[in-house]
Amino acid sequence: MLLKGKTALITGGSSGIGLTTAKLFKENGARVAITGTDADKLERARAELGGDTVAIRANVTSVADLTRMGEETKAAFGHLDIFFANAGAAAATPLGGTDEAVYTRLMDVNVKGVFFSVQAVVPLMGKGGSIILNSSWLDLRGVAGRGILSASKAAVRSFARTFAAELAPKGIRVNAVSPGSIITPLHRGGRSDADFNAYVEATSKIIPAGRMGQPEDIAGAALFLASDLSSYVLGAEIIVDGGRAEL
Repeated sequence: MLLKGKTALITGGSSGIGLTTAKLFKENGARVAITGTDADKLERARAELGGDTVAIRANVTSVADLTRMGEETKAAFGHLDIFFANAGAAAATPLGGTDEAVYTRLMDVNVKGVFFSVQAVVPLMGKGGSIILNSSWLDLRGVAGRGILSASKAAVRSFARTFAAELAPKGIRVNAVSPGSIITPLHRGGRSDADFNAYVEATSKIIPAGRMGQPEDIAGAALFLASDLSSYVLGAEIIVDGGRAEL
């Protein structure tokens, strides 16, 4: 019960890493709120997590939605102890074949969304608070065809440092968790079962750990950063990628 009595908000909490982390936070005693853009998916996630879960429909690219997210969180909890800025977007962005719409979406979700979601929740947080940003192993490597995605996640890594410096005097810690290749609906995209299974098999062969990650791998790192076990960790990035970026 590492989070007993604490309150937590997770953006992009209706599936994948966000939903799995919400489950683990609740198992460890936290009251949890999740956000998402799809009303039906959000309600299914709320029901799966339990009736006391707060579900907030919000798009992280909308500052108005994020302002309302902060207001609804305050109405539900009064204050906030943990914020996981998990919502993100991914797409291939080859230099010669990427249009402006893809660029705008990735930057709006991954950079604008993180900045303004943190801005929305900081007034609810006080000493002992923990903010976790979802970055990516791509902020450490030069991977062909991933230029914009990698740049957006490098910005998130930078936010972990600058936000940590700005909020440390308030007693709020900011850190990042950096997932590698994780088996989630976002990572699967529109692939068929056969195509995705082939992708998982091929990708697993180039990861030192010998497998792609599971959402539980990231949730465990987020739990550590959310809890008092990491009270002396500020501005750091925990890389959870099976060794892909480091070995």
